[in-house]
Amino acid sequence: MKREKINIVDGKLSYARGERPPVDCILCAVASDDSRVERLVVCRQESHFVTLNLYPYNPGHLMVVPRRHVEDIRELSEDEVLRLHRLQVLTLKVLEAEYHPGGFNIGYNMGSASGASIPHLHLQIVPRYRSELGFFDILSDSRTVVEHPHVTRDRLIHAFSQRGSA
Repeated sequence: MKREKINIVDGKLSYARGERPPVDCILCAVASDDSRVERLVVCRQESHFVTLNLYPYNPGHLMVVPRRHVEDIRELSEDEVLRLHRLQVLTLKVLEAEYHPGGFNIGYNMGSASGASIPHLHLQIVPRYRSELGFFDILSDSRTVVEHPHVTRDRLIHAFSQRGSA
């Protein structure tokens, strides 16, 4: 099996410099399975989907995203909020079973001043591990992601499907 290399640092820097796919909204393009964007969706439901972060902080770094384009959580209906919450809980269960993290960081970035680089509401779920910092991080002042996003995607598609949610 050939190992695929991904340079997350260069990719994230290019993204931060504004080099993005030619679409109006990246997450709307992901929702519609547009071939111009990297598709890393692991679970689709009627009103929301779960996708990997293309530039993950840790293995299993996911985003829960409304299919409908909204930029603020206050734009969601009560039903959409409930569905998002249920999918968040399912996502935590899947990540816990697959990756056994020691905890999670969970949150929204709404508005440009918050660090939101995509103007489409998405809930970030970042698994955290007890011994994240390794010698590569310390010596090279860089971050090593130990699992390629495509491996994570395939692993989590299977995990979500086992729970009847893909």
